[in-house]
Parts: sequence; structure tokens; C-alpha cells
Amino acid sequence: MDSKSFGAAFVPFVQEVAELLPEGTTVVDAHTHLGTDEDGRSQDPPALLAQLDTVGAQSRACVFPFHDPDRSPGYRRPNDRVLTWAAQSEGRLVPYCRLDPADDPLGEAERCLALGASGIKLHPRAQAFGFDVPAARGIFELARKAGVPILIHAGRGMAPMDSLAELALHFPEVTLVLAHAGIAGQGMFTSKLAAHPSVLYDTSAFSALDVVELFARVPAERIVFASDSPYGHPLPGLYLALRAAARAGVDHHGRAMIAGGTMTTVLDDEQLPAVTEPRLDQVRPVNGRLLRVNGYLMMAAGAALTAEPPDLARAREGVALARYACRDPDPGAAADALGRVDAALAVAEQIVADGGEQAALAIGLAVAAGAVAATEPVRP
Repeated sequence: MDSKSFGAAFVPFVQEVAELLPEGTTVVDAHTHLGTDEDGRSQDPPALLAQLDTVGAQSRACVFPFHDPDRSPGYRRPNDRVLTWAAQSEGRLVPYCRLDPADDPLGEAERCLALGASGIKLHPRAQAFGFDVPAARGIFELARKAGVPILIHAGRGMAPMDSLAELALHFPEVTLVLAHAGIAGQGMFTSKLAAHPSVLYDTSAFSALDVVELFARVPAERIVFASDSPYGHPLPGLYLALRAAARAGVDHHGRAMIAGGTMTTVLDDEQLPAVTEPRLDQVRPVNGRLLRVNGYLMMAAGAALTAEPPDLARAREGVALARYACRDPDPGAAADALGRVDAALAVAEQIVADGGEQAALAIGLAVAAGAVAATEPVRP
């Protein structure tokens, strides 16, 4: 597939982002990576900045190391690389330090914070730890003292995370960012932490339904855009966040806060905005034709992501079923949305078939397609 065809597939989503994003908004991606991961994925600063440029020339990102093979001792070298790259980015990259609770986490955090780190990243799946260990409490105590946020993997592959919720309740002053829409325990987190004043949920989730559900469970003022780059891409990730916000009736100001305003407040160590009630009803009408599309897209994602390393070719059957659902001869009120989804998935299929370095970007088109299917207003 040539670059012109590939770029054309994103044009409708770019145009809609421009409509949904208030003019003058500085986008802040709450969740990105730099360096090299054990799974073979890597990203350097020019690549991340090029991705950020797709959502705004002045857009920024919180960055931290991957699960780097060169992480011993205590992520010292990967943290130093991220700190250096951030210092060279003219303020566009905001460095977090990644910690291993089993390898001098407090010493490494203090060292990195003194060198300019603005937050802490913890990955309990990669480091295989729970939040009932003394080191976890020590990290929260340090974050409270330093006034920095902690971003924690709360996505797939996790055991029950109730101990994290219990720990967070002991530290209401610590801003906690639950990555991946908190899907490892979204119901548990949103229930147990409902009264916590500074828990944020980032939107880096493949399933648009998980992001939409956030708006029925937590205040919009506690939801922040994130892409999980390079596993996701800022443009379709922002599209998903803004479509879900618009579906929930969030106004221009609220969408600007989700896109970057709330994270800017956190990074500037200012008071978070006051909360309002969740915007969506917990029981909502759906369009069955579009719901089927989302189901098949999740089938595709599950097939691809459960391979080690992830294998996009395994997603083909689910994507094909989603496209069959889109080509319904009796689409009813969903006709326009089904057409948009099918067009995006057709390009995604071709990208995967062509292979090469662009194959991973097919995920972005699938995320955008799922956002349309999950957020299209239900019409009679």
C-alpha cells in the first residue's frame, strides 16, 4: 500500500479531531515509552515527536523507559537515557522514572527526581509484584513528599489489584494515574476509589467500550488522554478519547481538559479541577449492528495480543467478521457509521497483508474504527 492511500485512510479522523478539540488546546499524552523493550519494540525521541506532531505542533508527552533488557541495576541506565532525551526536547517530553520495587526503588527515585524526573512509573506485571509489599508503600510515601504522580499499569495480565486501591486510600495526596482505563479492575477501582480526590484514568485502551464506560463510572475531570505509544498512536488514541467524551456530552472546555489540561495541572503541581457527576447513564441504548462490530474487533485484538510477541496476522479472522457485519444489506440508522468502520478496516487489512514497518499502524485504524462503532449516537 502506498503512503498516499495509507494517509488518506486517516483523513476523516484527523478532520473530526480538529472539530472535537478546542482551538488552542495543548495536548498532553499521559503514557508513552522510549528506548527498547524485551519484546523487541523500540522507540526513539524523533519517532515519538513525529507521532505527537499529528495531534499538535506543541503537544507534549509523559515518557518513561520500556521493560528494557539493560534495566539492571534498578532501571538506572534506561532512566538516564529518558532524562537526557527529555532535556533535549525543549519541554515536549516530560520524564518519569521507572522503578523496580525489588531493586532499590527509593534510591533510584530520589536520584532521578533530583535530576529532573516529574513522575514515577510502575509496572506490576513486568516486575511481578503486588502492592502489599513494603517497597510499594515506601514509593507512595516518597511520591507524596516529592509531590509527583505515579502512573501504574492497570491493564491486561494482572492479578486482582485490590491491594493497590487499599494502598491508594492511605495516600489521598498522591496523584495516581491508572493506565489502560483501569481495565484490570475498572469496576473495583471506580467503586473503592470513588472518594479519592486524585485518581486519574488514562484512555490507552484498545476497546472503545472500556473508555466509554469510564464516563459512566468516574467524573470526566478524572479522565486523561493517553496513547501507550508505540503500542498505540496519539492520533487514533486522541480520537477515541474525544469521541467518547463527546458521546458523554462533555463540552469544549471539558474535552480540552481531557486532551491535556488536566495532565498539565498535575505536572505543574496545581490543584486538580473540581469533579462533577459521571456524564453517562450506566444503562444506555445501543445499536446492535455496531455492537457486533465492537465484539469482533475485541476478538481480533485478543487473538493478536495474546501471542508472544503480539502477532497482527492472528487478528485477520476477527477483522474479517467485523467487516462482514459492516456490509449489512439492512444497516438501518447505522449505515454511515458502518461504512466508515468498513473503510478503515479495509485499509488496516491491507497494511497487515503488506507487512513491513507500517503494519503496527493498522492497530491505530482499528482503534479509530472501534471508536466510531462504540460512540455513534443511537438513532431510532
